[in-house]
Amino acid sequence: MKTGRYVVLSVTDTGIGMDEKIREKIFEPFFTTKGPEKGTGLGLAMVYGIVKKHDGYIHVFSEPGKGTTFRIHLPAVDAPPEVRSTRGDEAVRGGNETILLAEDDEAVRKLAELALREYGYRVLTSRNGEEAIEIFRKEKGIALVLLDVVMPKMGGREVLAVMRGTDPGLKAILMSGHAFDESHGQVETVPEVPFLQKPFSPILLARKVREVLDGAGSAPMAGADATDILSP
Repeated sequence: MKTGRYVVLSVTDTGIGMDEKIREKIFEPFFTTKGPEKGTGLGLAMVYGIVKKHDGYIHVFSEPGKGTTFRIHLPAVDAPPEVRSTRGDEAVRGGNETILLAEDDEAVRKLAELALREYGYRVLTSRNGEEAIEIFRKEKGIALVLLDVVMPKMGGREVLAVMRGTDPGLKAILMSGHAFDESHGQVETVPEVPFLQKPFSPILLARKVREVLDGAGSAPMAGADATDILSP
């Protein structure tokens, strides 16, 4: 760590803890001790990426049977906070279009579905990329697809390439909470496709959906095909 002043966030649990072999791998993308369909192994990699993006450091202390402690060090800031305008209270127009939502995290999927339904949309949900494609092929009148970039079986970018093979003008939004540094790999997005960074508020989600449905940022994917898969 660089010498300086830091704000420290410490999180401790009383769980089963980890041995050294597991501790060494916990920040690696796609490493997980969970079973199939239980997790992608990207949660702690995402945390690592966010901390490093803000010039911080994260340390883990854990032993089997003694729980785990994470300590996050973020550089202290002496300057006064920036004054930022907010659009949070502005009214956002809803709609009645059909939206296909593909998200493997159950909590995020349910919250996004609830938010979009509150704005009047018809929402179809799927837990992974393959399921999203099945729904897309069966359902008619899908106006927009909202796809998580990293999902089990097929990622959002690959899923969109398959869908646009059938419907080149399909409107889409890619979303992700992952921001890795160079040592952990970079999640690729698509320049022509709108991107929504997690976490997002219901009003931000609704605003982005409305913008895309109304025509902003809905260009087809240039040169994409079903084999054009995300680089980890």
